[in-house]
Amino acid sequence: MSTAALAAAVLAVAEGEKVEGIALLLPAMYDIVGSLIVVLIIAVPFYRYALPKMQAIFDERAAKIEGGMAQAETAQAQAAAVLAEYEEQLAEARTQAARIREDARTEGGQIVTEHRRQAQDEAARLVETAQRQIEAERQQAAVSLRADVGSLATELASKIVGESLEDEARRSRVVERFLDELETSTAAGATGRTGREV
Repeated sequence: MSTAALAAAVLAVAEGEKVEGIALLLPAMYDIVGSLIVVLIIAVPFYRYALPKMQAIFDERAAKIEGGMAQAETAQAQAAAVLAEYEEQLAEARTQAARIREDARTEGGQIVTEHRRQAQDEAARLVETAQRQIEAERQQAAVSLRADVGSLATELASKIVGESLEDEARRSRVVERFLDELETSTAAGATGRTGREV
């Protein structure tokens, strides 16, 4: 109950009027008019000056909030785009790294194969050179041996025959015949041994 209504009820009881029902709760008319005047005096400047300023402040805050939300959405979209670009670059880098590793493996295999081939070629060349050298040394040894055997055979034949084999043509024929007979007997001995081994 308002103080004005209570005051009006107390005043009515004091004057001797009988107040009943709802009239007991309603204030007197002068109180209602006075209250309306005070409310109008306060409400008109409030609606005219204070409310527009407050509304402008509320609108400004709402715009800032909406702008902040729009900026946040924009920043979030940009962050998502940067993240997608980063992930794409990362996937591309992984693909490129895998391709580089595969290329390196292939190139390494080719290098190993090439070095192996070069080593085999070098080994074959060394073997061939060694065989040529051995063959040359064998021929040189055969020539030296033939000369030594020839001089020994000539000396021995001179002693056996009793005549001198100093003549170069004669000595050469005797040496050749002796070496041919020696090779024939060596070959026959090797064939005989081979036939016995079989």
